[in-house]
Amino acid sequence: MNTIGLVANISKSACIPIANKLLNWFNKNGYAVIVEEDLAKLLNRYDLAVAFNNESFAEKVDIVITLGGDGTLLRVARTMAKFNIPILGINLGRLGFLTEVEVSNLLDDLSRLKEKKFSIENRMMLQAYVIRNKRIIKEFIALNDVVVTKGPFARLIILKASANDDYIDTYPADGLIISTPTGSTAYSLSAGGPIINPNMELIMLTPICPHTLQSRSIIFSKDDTIKIKVMAEHPEIMLTVDGQQGFKILPNDEVIVKKANFFTKLIKISNRSFYDILRDKLTETNIYE
Repeated sequence: MNTIGLVANISKSACIPIANKLLNWFNKNGYAVIVEEDLAKLLNRYDLAVAFNNESFAEKVDIVITLGGDGTLLRVARTMAKFNIPILGINLGRLGFLTEVEVSNLLDDLSRLKEKKFSIENRMMLQAYVIRNKRIIKEFIALNDVVVTKGPFARLIILKASANDDYIDTYPADGLIISTPTGSTAYSLSAGGPIINPNMELIMLTPICPHTLQSRSIIFSKDDTIKIKVMAEHPEIMLTVDGQQGFKILPNDEVIVKKANFFTKLIKISNRSFYDILRDKLTETNIYE
């Protein structure tokens, strides 16, 4: 791992000083570094700048380090997964389920990285297609979830769900969340879905505020293909991916979701288990203050 790619959420106040600290450490320890363009400009390191969404970024790096929260890591994962590039997240955010390194342990964890005292976790991803008039009009990949949800008005939408062309149910609800095990601690958890060990491979469907007494989360095999058909007549319906990408969908559109052919590779340095992280993060009462 001789070349590091650095990607950051530049809106975080700690971003610039931590990024400079990282560049100094990489330089002293013999690593080459490239930096996404927006961050490179703020650091006045135009010599290191490479456009992140350019394929050449992936071609130049052995790992990517993210500075920010889970949102930053999710953005990077959707780009880097298909190139098989491992990601190490440094947490500048609040919750930090996906980010591995806390700033308080930064130098110790970087030393462990240099000494190759780490493992790599493969996290399952989803591939989603929007079908309109029997034609694929948009494709997405997700690490956390794909969500079909109502727009700004407080009215239900009707969504018909199938798995492998077998009818499941028709949901009058605010929406449906199709998530990975990694995404089970994200939006799905807030909607009442179960917590799943992120090292598993499966697909979960969780309704959002269903107008029924019987709707529950459903767990599917990783090999199942989920189809959601929009039955609502009003047009204010959105598909969102990892809470970051949005696409307007119309009545009679279909959303197809299945396991992607590649994984997000997360570098794990600490000895904390998923259950340690779960207990710590979900009992931090002041996390959003």
